[in-house]
Amino acid sequence: MRMISTLMTAAALTLGLTYAVSAKAALRDVPQIDDNMLWVAIAIEISDKCDEIKPRTLKGLLFLNSLKNEAKSMGYSDEEIRAYVKSDEEKARMRVRGEAYVKSKGLNPADTGDLCTLGHAEIARNSQIGVLLKAK
Repeated sequence: MRMISTLMTAAALTLGLTYAVSAKAALRDVPQIDDNMLWVAIAIEISDKCDEIKPRTLKGLLFLNSLKNEAKSMGYSDEEIRAYVKSDEEKARMRVRGEAYVKSKGLNPADTGDLCTLGHAEIARNSQIGVLLKAK
């Protein structure tokens, strides 16, 4: 009887550990994905608003593909990734994060000139945002 109880406890612990290991955080809570998506979003906003800067489209697509592959290697499905990328809630949250980043640089996110200033600064420092952009 004691052996059965011990085996049952071991099985329960194993199942519990398996569940704990397989439980995934939301992609918004995975910094190596979410932060990099922020850099992409900021680069897109800069290239959309600033006529002096254009996107490095191929580099951007390759970077996004690498993020998707990284998320998949962490166990996220195409459906989970797509839901994160397409979510209006996530897009709104990302906009707030992006505006906060621009403000943290002492710039106004609603001012096109400030976005151009930020874009040129990011290009000059070769940041992740900067490598996704190119001055015209």
